[in-house]
Amino acid sequence: MKNIKFYSILFVLLVLGCNKNDNNEIVENGTNPIPNLQVTGSSANAFLTSKKYTSLTIELFYVENFRPTTQALNNFKNFMEQRLNKSNGITIIEKQIVSPGTSPYDINEIVKIEKDNRTKFNTPDNLTLFLLFVDGNFSTDTNTTFTLGTAYRNTSCVIYENSIINLSNSIGGGRRTDLESTVLIHEICHLLGLVNLGTVMQINHEDAAHGGHCNNKNCLMYWQTEGNGIMGMMTGGNIPGLDANCLADLKANGGK
Repeated sequence: MKNIKFYSILFVLLVLGCNKNDNNEIVENGTNPIPNLQVTGSSANAFLTSKKYTSLTIELFYVENFRPTTQALNNFKNFMEQRLNKSNGITIIEKQIVSPGTSPYDINEIVKIEKDNRTKFNTPDNLTLFLLFVDGNFSTDTNTTFTLGTAYRNTSCVIYENSIINLSNSIGGGRRTDLESTVLIHEICHLLGLVNLGTVMQINHEDAAHGGHCNNKNCLMYWQTEGNGIMGMMTGGNIPGLDANCLADLKANGGK
């Protein structure tokens, strides 16, 4: 049995405030960023249903040489198509950017990267999502704890691709594709309102000690504890899935 280097893996959920105009109106015209500056989980129903938005456009930005694997993106899109009701489809637009050169990144730097690069915003029938894969790590990382992804605002998510690559390259670190898929889908599920972040729980299954996460240690939305963290959940190299309670929550909020 190989020795495994132990880490504490943190999935970070960051809640940022929203901005509105003086009349508390949010105009969705494709250029106004305000509809996409809401708190994390507040657009859960908008993602899951076609009541308002019949399509979803995903702007995926990655720093040169830090593009996620094609298989991970396929896994991500398959998950979205399986859980979201979008009658007019889901589109992913990939864009390469140069390195901002400011790693380790704090959340204010991530927000600035989004502000400088994001071009897609909500229209009356199209929801938009900003995904960012960066070449560095999170500013609060230590030698034993680090962050792999952050869901922030209602339609924004960052993945620390460099940290994923480093973990994958470590002894017992797991396949890069599996790590990417797990982290990305986990963070997206926060935007879908899991757990208790905008999608109402059908029964209480939130981990009281780690808010926003499921209390089932075999669920994708389980809080990653100290030790082998994410690797401890990927038994046999399998990507963990949502448990029955998380799936029931999504379905009750209009998902598939």
